Amino acid sequence: MLTLRPHPQLWSRRWLLARLAAVPAVAATSKIAWAETETAAPSLEQMLNVMDFEPVARAALPPAHWGYIATGVDDDRTVAINHEAFSRVEIRSRRFVDVSHVDLSVKMFGVAHPSPVYMSAVSRQRAFNPAEGELGTARAARTHSTLMLLSNVSTTSVEDVSEARGGPVWMQLYATDDWEVTKGVVKRAELAGCPAIALTVDNMPGRNNETLLRSMREDKRVCTSCHVDNSHNPLRQHSPMYEGLDVSRVKELSPSAVSWDYLDRLRDLVSVKLLIKGIVTGEDAATCVEHGADGLIVSNHGGRNEETLRATISCLPEVAAAVAGRVPVLVDGGVRRGTDVFKALALGATAVGIGRPQVWGLAAFGQKGVEAVLDIYDRELRVIMRQAGTPDIASIKPASVISHLA
Repeated sequence: MLTLRPHPQLWSRRWLLARLAAVPAVAATSKIAWAETETAAPSLEQMLNVMDFEPVARAALPPAHWGYIATGVDDDRTVAINHEAFSRVEIRSRRFVDVSHVDLSVKMFGVAHPSPVYMSAVSRQRAFNPAEGELGTARAARTHSTLMLLSNVSTTSVEDVSEARGGPVWMQLYATDDWEVTKGVVKRAELAGCPAIALTVDNMPGRNNETLLRSMREDKRVCTSCHVDNSHNPLRQHSPMYEGLDVSRVKELSPSAVSWDYLDRLRDLVSVKLLIKGIVTGEDAATCVEHGADGLIVSNHGGRNEETLRATISCLPEVAAAVAGRVPVLVDGGVRRGTDVFKALALGATAVGIGRPQVWGLAAFGQKGVEAVLDIYDRELRVIMRQAGTPDIASIKPASVISHLA
């Protein structure tokens, strides 16, 4: 059965520090202030940046659940490179610009958003906070009017998430090799008011998630409350978006046979905006637009699906160039600072998604943790926009940065 662990604020300082000693990034440094204090556990106010949430979340979660969100494939290098690549982009500071007022708002598909930071799709969020799950994330999105992309395999229905969000969310879609199942998910999302559907195309079958597999070996629980018959197949778990659909004929989620013909068929089916998530080359970007895509998301699934060693920030410029402003281009992967958001915007992104950090906040402090993560990104982005002499998002241009990306 699933074992619920006490909230971080109930832990003893000795127990927490013992757990954190196993985290290389923590064991190697003494700069995390809350680890040196006499308080019983870290408080939300002591989180200085989004990375501060990571060790707290790790200590809060069972090993397998931590492994699920942390894993990459093979050596996990693409996970690391996603963030490391941002260091190869420099920001040019400009002076004598009135930046007494900085406007972070962006507009996509005619809708204004107060920040370019949005919440990427992260599945199975009750695994990270059983009490709140996607509802905690949605409520945080509501307080900040943040765009939320809901996972197709969430543990909460799109209807309940939209209610908690106080408005419609975008739906991330995994295709299946059974068209009727795919059609059923699309129509339910549209009926729930989702104004956009994002087809994920980078989740090929057979990925080698070694970090997850090792973590599962360390986890002695039989997690039947999360996994039906202890299976990790999303179609056999509690996945509300598949309720009422006959999934017995589905052999592959994100089938390897998806082709441009499939995209054409989906384009005819989807009556709302259709984005393609997982595009990392200019050739595919241009062809997606030719086949009717309304937007693109440059993503490698946070390095969870492919060990290409190409960071999404490295892929972004060629995708943006191929699209040439015809549709919005979003990007996610390795975004850990407001400066990262700025760099992505300068290199062609319309909006910038965060994945793991929202889960760290949720696991560590629930809804308030997610809200704090969003606050940190916006605060850091506002500061660097002032330094760069860019009072609004539209003034962030390619000339705002110097890129040394390959």
